[in-house]
Amino acid sequence: MVDERILVVDDDESIRDIISSMLAHSGFECRTVTSGEEAIAALQVDRNYALLLSDLAMQGMDGFALLESIRRLHPQMPVVMVTAIHDISVALAAIRSGAYDYLLKPFERDQLLATVRRALENRRLKLENLAYQNKLEVLVSARTALLQKANSDLERAMTDLERSYDITLEALGDALDLKDKETEGHSKRVTAFTMAIARAMDLPSEQVRVIARGAFLHDVGKMAIPDAILRKPGRLTPDEQMEMRKHALLGYQMLRKIPFLHEAAQIVYSHQERYDGSGYPRGLKADQIPIGARIFAVADTFDAITSDRPYRAAQSIPAARREIQKHSGHQFDPQVVDTFLSISDDLWQQLRDEIDAQSTTKKR
Repeated sequence: MVDERILVVDDDESIRDIISSMLAHSGFECRTVTSGEEAIAALQVDRNYALLLSDLAMQGMDGFALLESIRRLHPQMPVVMVTAIHDISVALAAIRSGAYDYLLKPFERDQLLATVRRALENRRLKLENLAYQNKLEVLVSARTALLQKANSDLERAMTDLERSYDITLEALGDALDLKDKETEGHSKRVTAFTMAIARAMDLPSEQVRVIARGAFLHDVGKMAIPDAILRKPGRLTPDEQMEMRKHALLGYQMLRKIPFLHEAAQIVYSHQERYDGSGYPRGLKADQIPIGARIFAVADTFDAITSDRPYRAAQSIPAARREIQKHSGHQFDPQVVDTFLSISDDLWQQLRDEIDAQSTTKKR
C-alpha cells in the first residue's frame, strides 16, 4: 500500500521489529526510526507518510513532544501512540493533545491492524474534507466577487457551488429534490444569501463553510415528513403543523452522525428558532441560537418575501428590507439585520437574478 506508508518510532528495537513485521505481513510499507528527532528528520525529507506510530516514553524527544511537532508540521497525519503505561489518564492526555488513538503494550496483531485501519480511514476522510473545504473556499471568494462582476463570473461561481458539495451532500440534496421539487432552487438561493451576510460580518472562513453547509441542508428533515402533509395545497391542521415542525429535529438527527456535517447539523436543528425565544423546536433565544442559524433566518425570510408564493406574488427587495427591519430584535438578531441592510439592493438583485437564471438553464 504505497499510498499508505507508515512511520514507526520506538527506541526499543524489538518493538519496532514486531510492529513493522505485523504491518508488512498485511501489505503496509513501513519505515522504522529510533527517536522523535529521527522521525522529524525523516518527515522533512519525505512527507508522504500516511500514519505515524510512536512510543510515548522515549529518551530525548518523547511521544508528547513529537506529537506536538507533528500536529504543527503535518496536521493531516494521524498519530497513534503506543505505550506500556497502563494509566488511562496518560492515554487520554495523548488524545487530548491530538493523537488519533493509542495502543497499550503488549497488543495483539488484530488490535494493531484494526487501529491502523481506523486511523488511515480517518486520514482519508480528513483529506476528502480538506478537498471539499478548499473548493468551498474558492466558492466563498467567488460569492464576494459575484456581487461586483458580470454574469459570466457569477455563472462560473454557481457551477463551483454545484461541484463543491461532496458525495454526501449531493446524495442528501438529490433525495430532498425527489421529495420537494422546489427545494433545490430555494436552497441554493438561501445558501448564497446566507454566505453573503456571513462574509459581510467578517466571520472566519471555516465558520462560513460550516454555515453554508447548514443553509444548504436546512430542510433535509422534510424527507421524513409524509407527502400528504408536505405537498398539501391548503392550510395545515394543528396536528399537521406539529408534524411539519418536526423537520428541524429530524434533519439534525440525519446529519449529526456525519463527521464533517456535525456542526452544520446544529444550524439545521436551530433554523426555525427566533431571536426572542418564540421559535421552535427548543425555544432558544438570542446567543443560544448558533450564529449561522441567526444569519440563515434573515436570508431565508429575505428569499421567502422576494419569491413567488401560491398565495401572493414576490415582493420587492425594499419591501423585504422593511419587513426584516420591522422584526429586528424579535424574530431576528439586530446585528445580523444591520449587516443585511448594509448590502445594497442592486447587489442583492444581481445575486438573485443570476441564481435564478442558472437554475432555469439547468432545467432545460
